[in-house]
Amino acid sequence: MTTEAALNLDTLMAALRAAAEPTRLRLLALCGQAELTVTELTQILGQSQPRVSRHLKLLCEAGLLERVPEGTWAFYRVGERLSGAPLVRAVTALLPSGDATLSRDAERLTAVKRARAEAAEAYFRVNAPRWSQIRSLYVDEQQVEAAVAGLIAQRQGADLLDIGTGTGRLLEVLAPHFERAIGVDLSREMLAVARTNLERAGIRNAQVRQADMYNLPLPAQSFDVAIVHQVLHYADEPAKAINEAARVLRPGGQLIVVDFAPHDLEFLRKDHAHRRLGFSDAEVRQWCSAAGLEPGQMVALPGQPLTVNVWRTERRAAATATPGVSPVKKIVAA
Repeated sequence: MTTEAALNLDTLMAALRAAAEPTRLRLLALCGQAELTVTELTQILGQSQPRVSRHLKLLCEAGLLERVPEGTWAFYRVGERLSGAPLVRAVTALLPSGDATLSRDAERLTAVKRARAEAAEAYFRVNAPRWSQIRSLYVDEQQVEAAVAGLIAQRQGADLLDIGTGTGRLLEVLAPHFERAIGVDLSREMLAVARTNLERAGIRNAQVRQADMYNLPLPAQSFDVAIVHQVLHYADEPAKAINEAARVLRPGGQLIVVDFAPHDLEFLRKDHAHRRLGFSDAEVRQWCSAAGLEPGQMVALPGQPLTVNVWRTERRAAATATPGVSPVKKIVAA
């Protein structure tokens, strides 16, 4: 069953037969909560890799899971475009919440996610003082900053949110063009560097605070522009991060996403804590559309050996114009 196939009676029966096995039900429950590799699923289930791989193959063939190859890894997930996705949600909703096996799986999944987060936090803690240098290893950051600024349609009195602000570099570049700017990051070490940089640059209308990008402590519809700059490749759940960014945008607000195009530099996982090796244009557009954003222009910035893509999306708004909004103009980076 392909992603485009209709869920007719035959494919439905095949999908039900594929799901009707204890280990495969557990796999569906886990992959419905996170993108996971075979190694992680083997660790959680406590079963051999060949056995887990065989079950995953059956679920993919039945259209219940999606296999996303990436370098030497492959991620398994319940893709929204799969014809079997509604069935997976319906079946997993029926699983007993008090079941001991499922509860143990959930605990182990939490442990896997915690281990990922701790590894990333350790990396950021150690590398915070030289973060700007690391970010510019492959693509000229001034080129990226200019592309971001060129895609932002500024409005008078607008508010900016920089998600995963790191050392606060984008706040330095963009905050002077906004009424208010806030940068959030989970790393205290990064935030300490950002505060120092903003103070040194004399930026008075920007502040930084510690926050989780999956659960921003900010009201809905409170920003005009949000930026997710070189953050998603560290994320366990990129789609969830985009959805949360969309939540805090006002109607007509813009989300700018900056990240690598797909690549095969495996050492970035080991040496630089990358979770994903870039993202395709189609993948990012799908996530944005599902979050209520209208995907727009994408700018590709080829580098050696990596290419950086910059996506501009807009939160869907009512057809009527917003009173008091000045004509749109593009920011020009300094």
